[in-house]
Amino acid sequence: MRSWSSRALEIVAASSSLNSEILSHITALKSSYVSFPLLSNGHVESIFARLFRSLPAVEFRRECLGMADGGTVALDWPIGGAGGDMWNTKLSEDAPALILLPGLTGGSGDTYVRHFLVRARQHGWNATVFNSRGCAASPVTSPQFYSASFTEDLREVVKHVSNCFPRSPVYAVGWSLGANILVRYLGEESEKCTLTGAVSLCNPYDLVIADKNFQKGFNKVYDKRLAKSLRNSLKKHAALFEGIGGAYDVQKAIQAKSIREYDDGLTKVSFGYKTVDDYYFDSSSSRSVKDVKVPLLCIQAETDPIAPSCAIPRAEILKNPHCLLVITPTGGHLGWVAGNDGPFGSPWTDSVVMDYLQYIELLRKNKSTALCN
Repeated sequence: MRSWSSRALEIVAASSSLNSEILSHITALKSSYVSFPLLSNGHVESIFARLFRSLPAVEFRRECLGMADGGTVALDWPIGGAGGDMWNTKLSEDAPALILLPGLTGGSGDTYVRHFLVRARQHGWNATVFNSRGCAASPVTSPQFYSASFTEDLREVVKHVSNCFPRSPVYAVGWSLGANILVRYLGEESEKCTLTGAVSLCNPYDLVIADKNFQKGFNKVYDKRLAKSLRNSLKKHAALFEGIGGAYDVQKAIQAKSIREYDDGLTKVSFGYKTVDDYYFDSSSSRSVKDVKVPLLCIQAETDPIAPSCAIPRAEILKNPHCLLVITPTGGHLGWVAGNDGPFGSPWTDSVVMDYLQYIELLRKNKSTALCN
């Protein structure tokens, strides 16, 4: 009956004043992780969360941003919904701003995104969902989608949100592929990063390993489902790619039965790679961790079938005083069906992430030296 029991969290963190402050402050990180009964299997938990997690009602105001290459991304700003009157309360001019980056093919309609939007608002944060090109009905206006390696759209979104809230600190939270893009961005920006803090969840980290993992056993089911979503999006906008020439194989991407086939036909060429493996290697955010210079909380599940535990860059995180890694014994992918809101409410991670963000913000306001490792 191991699924009923409490099991310790694995904490990987460099010895730093920042990590000491966080670990002493966030109660959940001192406690064991309690799996919900019968849901400790990674596949079961992942599928249960996708099928049965509640979807909070949220109304959005959409803002489309044009990118320098002619592409478009969509920011969805919540303006009402679950939580009642809190949406009518005007936040202070210096309230923290938060950018949410969903996973591959994900967007503002996903349950885990909606739950966190509500939580952020409850704590007085301005949050927006960054829907990548073609995701959540975001317009596709150029023959290029997005990729694990491409951070330019996020760079523009961070600038835009910072301009919208000039008196506010800006933070970001990413899930799955969104987490990989976020950590790559943090590493690229390094010391000049304008984000005050960030959180990465279910990050695949090493895409070479993740690709091989996708080809094993039941994982092929996830691979086929995600490939279907990608090719359906491509089919809707196939006219943009007519006569594009070069090394593109658009038909291969449209007929792809796996993410690898889709990336081989389209993504690798769009972003300048000779092979899919070159693309996966260069896009892996595990290579960026060493350069992150802002507070970064990383949360992974040991049982994640899509972001395998063996791909987590434990050694690199352990060397970086700005990073803190938490690995739960169960959780699946985007699951974490545990905690006070389980099994149908928000994931266990939501309260931990919000506590982390709130505490980093408190340290910032108090001008704590812990942020200056």
